[in-house]
Amino acid sequence: MEKIKATTVVAIKHNGEVVIGADGQATMGHTVAKSTVNKVRRLQGGKIVTGFAGSTADAFTLLEKFEEKLGAYGNNMKRAAVELAKEWRMDRMLSKLEAMMIVADSQDILIISGTGDVIEPDMEIATIGSGSMYAQSAARALKKFAPQLSAEEMVRESLGIAADVCIYTNHNLVVEKVAIDK
Repeated sequence: MEKIKATTVVAIKHNGEVVIGADGQATMGHTVAKSTVNKVRRLQGGKIVTGFAGSTADAFTLLEKFEEKLGAYGNNMKRAAVELAKEWRMDRMLSKLEAMMIVADSQDILIISGTGDVIEPDMEIATIGSGSMYAQSAARALKKFAPQLSAEEMVRESLGIAADVCIYTNHNLVVEKVAIDK
């Protein structure tokens, strides 16, 4: 049985806003299994937002583990991300998971992978999933040539461009803004 996977997730920090969005397509092999999947989750009352790509069950397992790490490390997102990446790489069961995550708070965007990587992306743009390079190219161009757009507009447009060219990405978007402490 083939695993359900494939998606595009984009996070952009721009003009003091941090926004994550994802398309809604879940693919089983070369077939659309569902077109309205929510791959973005708000944590800590919206102060941390995460998006995930890859095998669905694996992604939910990682999301739960990340929440555990947040609790264990006083909601320190960077520390929780590093500890998750370490455990993911070293734990026999977790090391077999096929997923990636973007996590963001009002200060940072991080990409977490199963190879032990915790990456702070260039240009405050993070993308993962099958359409990630299309979305990243669009986001970089928007940041450079259309800085008047909001972070949300950039995320939506980047995902839309990816959906136009990537068969594993659709136009059913879920977009969440990170809550800013006041």
